[in-house]
Amino acid sequence: MLDCVIIGTGAAGISAALTLKANGKSFVLIGNPELSLKISRAEKIPNYPGLSLVTGGEFAAALKRQLKDVEIEITDERVTGVYALKGSFSTLTESGKTFDSRTVILAVGVESVRKIEGESEFLGRGVSYCATCDGFLYKGKTLAVIATSERFEGEVEYLAKLAKKVYFIPLYKNVGFAFQAFENVEKLMRVPTEIKGELKVSGLVFGDQKEPREIPVDGVFFLKESLPPSALVGGLETENGHVAVSRNAETNLRGLFAAGDCTGRPYQYVKAAGEGNVAAHSVIEYLRLAGKNE
Repeated sequence: MLDCVIIGTGAAGISAALTLKANGKSFVLIGNPELSLKISRAEKIPNYPGLSLVTGGEFAAALKRQLKDVEIEITDERVTGVYALKGSFSTLTESGKTFDSRTVILAVGVESVRKIEGESEFLGRGVSYCATCDGFLYKGKTLAVIATSERFEGEVEYLAKLAKKVYFIPLYKNVGFAFQAFENVEKLMRVPTEIKGELKVSGLVFGDQKEPREIPVDGVFFLKESLPPSALVGGLETENGHVAVSRNAETNLRGLFAAGDCTGRPYQYVKAAGEGNVAAHSVIEYLRLAGKNE
């Protein structure tokens, strides 16, 4: 069993990984090998100590070099669930892998795309964040697929092969998915405003209240870099959409810690890196005390 699973490859997750590595702890760092999109797309970073006006690309390259120098590998997976067990956690990924650990650090960042009305309410009742987990439930049905990155184009294709009809809504430029090859895929360039339904999802609404357009769908898939923390971990306490933490990065679930943008403002790399370090030290102390009580 691992000492820790770190979810997220932004400044917080990398900082936590470096600290755990220096202290000889066993862990996996799960996330995008290209690191946080927020980092790589930054034009300039003006307030990180020791770095003078570096670009996001330069900062990301430096972080990658540092991880390589200390032999920390990034596990390229998308986490779909974290489950608290008795004294441990089980972290599941979209590909079906399971990582068992004594602790978990959430460093999943903050959603760059605002939630659509009804997204949380219909989770598990027509709204899903995992194509390979739930796609088979919609064989022969009509879906809307909202993707935030080209990383998910394979999942869009997977769903297109299952569904009767797919409304493909990319929230990024330079779409590589050859949706033209699928007669059942229609690309939409407008972001929906609301998910409609009663017991289950029945439609997707576009436009304002004066001129709304509703299309009937049986399900809506949101393909994002990371799931909202509240959807990722059952029973996790949040405040205004952020994970509620103590000064020691502790959440309301014993052994689960959080750091970075997912804990709230300011959304700054320097703040995230500091919190990642704090979370890692809290993990080390937690493991020390747990070892004394065994």
